[in-house]
Amino acid sequence: MRIIVHTGKGGVGKTSISAATALRCAEMGLKTIVISTDTAHSLADSLEKSIGPEPVELYPNLWAQEVDARYSMDKYWGTFQKYMVALFSRQGVEDIVAEEVTILPGLEEGAHLLWINKYVEDGQFDVLIVDAAPTAETLRLLSLPDVTRWWFEKILTITRGASRILRPIGRLVNRGDAVPDSSAWDQVQNLFATLDKVRELLTQPEMSSIRLVVNPEKMVIKETQRTYTYLNLYGYATDAIVCNRIIPDEVTDPYFAMWKANQQENIAFIGEAFGELPLMRVPLFGQEVTGLDSLRRLAQALYGDGNPARKLFDGQTHRIETDADGTHTLIVPLPFADKQDMDMYRSRDEITLRVGPYRRNIVLPYALWDLEIADARFEQSTLRVQFRKDERVQKQRVR
Repeated sequence: MRIIVHTGKGGVGKTSISAATALRCAEMGLKTIVISTDTAHSLADSLEKSIGPEPVELYPNLWAQEVDARYSMDKYWGTFQKYMVALFSRQGVEDIVAEEVTILPGLEEGAHLLWINKYVEDGQFDVLIVDAAPTAETLRLLSLPDVTRWWFEKILTITRGASRILRPIGRLVNRGDAVPDSSAWDQVQNLFATLDKVRELLTQPEMSSIRLVVNPEKMVIKETQRTYTYLNLYGYATDAIVCNRIIPDEVTDPYFAMWKANQQENIAFIGEAFGELPLMRVPLFGQEVTGLDSLRRLAQALYGDGNPARKLFDGQTHRIETDADGTHTLIVPLPFADKQDMDMYRSRDEITLRVGPYRRNIVLPYALWDLEIADARFEQSTLRVQFRKDERVQKQRVR
């Protein structure tokens, strides 16, 4: 199965690109599903079909779904939430308020990831296309498994232990049903285990690709550069840049002359900014791209006769190299990152990186657990961390 995620700044045309890609895959004989994780859904409008929170078959080999966070939470999170709502309600909180406050941080976004895991496990489809939310929301979504792991291990483990004590007491005062039993806690644990599994799926380049959609505008490109940095930070492989809405050469009206010149300058900047990443170009169409016929034209302009599901670039995330003298080096490409805005912390079995407002925990292999950081350098858009014996550095800022 191939998973292709389209993301980018709001309004750049991610939905049209996703719908056209899914249609092309379906017409090539690949069983394809396209799902929207943007709360402001427009996938149904693009396909000119009615779509719901469950997959709907629209065309031979083509299914579509607009993920509804509340529906998904009820489907995957219902048992535990019912206990928590009961607990809050008994404390005098209105039911509707209790329902809102019992959703763990980030889990509404996390509900989108659970569908990805379902389709991979079911094995029903050949291709999954994700029409993702604008970049900031997508980054929160993709970093969710890392963020929630700490929350779950530190907080829920304590709470679960407390519930074993509170449940017998609750029964004595006729409130035992308000304390979650073991099946509810198991549901929570399974939920977070699934989030971790999805993260692993999305970091396998042979299975998953992130494609960044941009318009040839400087502000859009700058935001996309930051997105690319953070995707590398979290280990997600980007395999293409899709530049959408380029004014065609045949447009000769003087009104568009300056606009075309600016676009060509910005397209050249994209090539410089993203190096060897493939740049796919899509023209600005003379009408709104909706409906199957328009989406076919978009797919033809984007892919020619090619297969959208193939991997377009062998990108790198992080890797570990070992020298002859026994020195291990963790190498993390971080294009466009600023070393002045970077920190690194070490525990025995993991490295925590901070780049801007985002954090990433990289779990270290067992062979590095008892080694210390000898050196950490950020040069040529790459962080290199060396591990050796007999060093005594517990915390070191990247220099």
